[in-house]
Amino acid sequence: MNHPQAFPTRAFRDALGAFATGVTVVTARGPAGEDVGLTANSFNSVSLDPPLVLWSLAKTARSRPAFEQASHFAVHVLAADQDALALRFAQRGADKFAGLELARGPGDLPLLSGCAARFICRTVHRYEGGDHLIFVGEVEHFEHWPRPPLLFHAGRFARLDPPAEAEQGAARPFLGELLRRAYRALYAPVKQVLASHDLSVGQYFLLSRIAHLDRPTARRLRAVLAAEGRAPQRGELADLLARGLVVEEGGRLFLSAAGQKLHLELAAAIEGVEADAERSLPWDLRQTLGRVLEQLAADAPTHS
Repeated sequence: MNHPQAFPTRAFRDALGAFATGVTVVTARGPAGEDVGLTANSFNSVSLDPPLVLWSLAKTARSRPAFEQASHFAVHVLAADQDALALRFAQRGADKFAGLELARGPGDLPLLSGCAARFICRTVHRYEGGDHLIFVGEVEHFEHWPRPPLLFHAGRFARLDPPAEAEQGAARPFLGELLRRAYRALYAPVKQVLASHDLSVGQYFLLSRIAHLDRPTARRLRAVLAAEGRAPQRGELADLLARGLVVEEGGRLFLSAAGQKLHLELAAAIEGVEADAERSLPWDLRQTLGRVLEQLAADAPTHS
């Protein structure tokens, strides 16, 4: 089909905008060691075997020399809450990486966190494509997180509609329920460790708080645990005293030598359980989870 002499570029662009895409940020390391990156929605898959993807870059882009010389690039598929990041990397001239927490890939490649997926690619082909250059990369490593993607349609950002069942009341569990499930899953191995020493979870926290407080009274100990939502159960402290793990002198509580030894063993075992759980999560997700939980804890109302 022959195009008319005056091709309607703007109308053509609007028609292309009818095709909804994801939004990505592509990053690389420049020849002088500088980090470069830009927002792109031209990302696409090419092949599964070998695993190839492509994206295109305007020939007028300032970062063109850096991407042409870079051996690797990273494609970050942005999550629905990362529209501000997309706008940041769409700007010209600004220090786009200022204040961002970065991981590093091959050749010190800058990697962003919080996205829905990330592909680390070795550049294998570069093609001329009109006013753009087409980069084809072989995927050497990828990560995927269960986060809804940011979309781009008709010149603006968009998001997926919530599932129909959520609108009908069959939404996901409450946050508190999810936290309870996560806590139970995380500390199931801990309970096994405690059970092997014939201790309850409450008794472990009694030992731990006595170890870290300066010889507290029983009243002070109960107040500290109550503020943490861990009020001891009837008989738990008396049992520790009877077993010689805790000593009371002059109304003050402290751990015996046997109590100190047991507390250190339990603390090391629990630390190992948490380390194993952390290793099952990607680094950036661990950081995000930690910040979210800290914020929730800081914002939670306190009750005396």
